Amino acid sequence: MEEQVILVDENDNQIGLMPKMEAHEKALLHRAFSVFIFNKNGDLMIQQRASTKYHSPLLWTNTCCSHQREGEKNIEAGQRRLFEEMGFITNLEEVFSFIYKASFDNGLTEHELDYVLIGNFDGKPKINKEEVEAYKWMSLEELKIDIENNPSIYTVWFQIIFNKSYKKLTNAKSNRS
Repeated sequence: MEEQVILVDENDNQIGLMPKMEAHEKALLHRAFSVFIFNKNGDLMIQQRASTKYHSPLLWTNTCCSHQREGEKNIEAGQRRLFEEMGFITNLEEVFSFIYKASFDNGLTEHELDYVLIGNFDGKPKINKEEVEAYKWMSLEELKIDIENNPSIYTVWFQIIFNKSYKKLTNAKSNRS
């Protein structure tokens, strides 16, 4: 059975469930999360999405992201997906949320109330090749410049999060060091 997303209003009140693809086809607001993992040097782990992804294949993005399941808390969802995609679990902290909407060439639209979760990890991930093509560590400063110079290699949502929240991410990273 296709994964369900949690439909919400702008105040994050659940208003229903819907299959993930249908919610993306209809551009309905739903709950999501984005995980940002930093190492002890303050570098961010980013991933390149697998070539088989139904949208944004081979683009670089944050450490991982997905949708909460019904009854699942944001941190639990982030840890579940972090393990599924990157092969490790670490403590996560919810630092902020925001709503964004982004359309793709394939007719799908991401319209999400996105919770940004931050954690620390210094090991080597065991990436799931069905989800992730590659990973690398980059400083926030390097990323900022690279996103400005090469926006086409990054996912739309990552650019939105990064550009809108650069100071919040920098502050959150500093507070965890």
